[in-house]
Amino acid sequence: MYPGEAGAVCVLCELHHYLPLVITVHQGDNLRVLAGLKAGAFDLIYIDPPFNTGHTQRRTRIKTQRSTDGDRTGFGGARYSTTKLGSEQYADSFDDYLAFLEPRLAEAKRVLRATGSLFVHLDAREVHYVKVLLDGMFGRASFMNEIIWAYDYGGRSKMRWAQKHDTILWYVKDPARYTFRQSESDRLPYMAPGLVTPEKRARGKLPTDTWWNTIVSPTGKEKTGYPTQKPLAILERIVKVHSKPGDQLLDFFAGSGSFGDAADRHERDVTLVDKNAAAIKVMKKRFAGRDARFIK
Repeated sequence: MYPGEAGAVCVLCELHHYLPLVITVHQGDNLRVLAGLKAGAFDLIYIDPPFNTGHTQRRTRIKTQRSTDGDRTGFGGARYSTTKLGSEQYADSFDDYLAFLEPRLAEAKRVLRATGSLFVHLDAREVHYVKVLLDGMFGRASFMNEIIWAYDYGGRSKMRWAQKHDTILWYVKDPARYTFRQSESDRLPYMAPGLVTPEKRARGKLPTDTWWNTIVSPTGKEKTGYPTQKPLAILERIVKVHSKPGDQLLDFFAGSGSFGDAADRHERDVTLVDKNAAAIKVMKKRFAGRDARFIK
């Protein structure tokens, strides 16, 4: 049973009282878990729900080794042999996407603190419909930004402009009271450094609502092997600017746990939810050695 359910003992509350838990991971349907969370409990919510691509999202992890008779060719014509280490996948197709998402967004609003922010990460397929839905839930005055995460990696379409961006919608519960610690943001190099003073060049510029950042490298240390993993740099910016150390954060489409990782790195307590066994497996490995507890 979860806290808030009729007759339930608040085991999670007792654990927080006796143990210094920082990362709490629930395995189960997020709508059920959300219903058991206390109203107004979270200062910042970020979600990266399925994008409704109509396909199964799949990521295969491999290991390559230099070999004269390998099965693939690398830089400079070098040959490599490939060993499959494993794969993760989940279905990403919904007959009625908004009907799936709406009750979960309503719960997000309920558990969001009066001064809290909600970030919803989508792409061009559904973002316009979800924005209209959120405008109705929160009120148009609570819409703060449409953040564009732009990247440049992968193939190019021969039939249309290649899609190389995601959209992150930022809503606040109260447009008169919310957290925006702009001074905590990372800074970026100027695109035309010769047009600004040496002092400004050295300090760098603040990001705008368009965030240029590469995807997670398929061969980098950050990669977990989980499909659709988002870069820590993007999530750390959200965590640092839109919350404070000690705040309570939530991601109920946790996936590989990247938002939880970003929160933990910056001293925020975070609750994560995912029903996918592969996601839980990835998070257990990712959070090994940290203050984390997994709850079914």
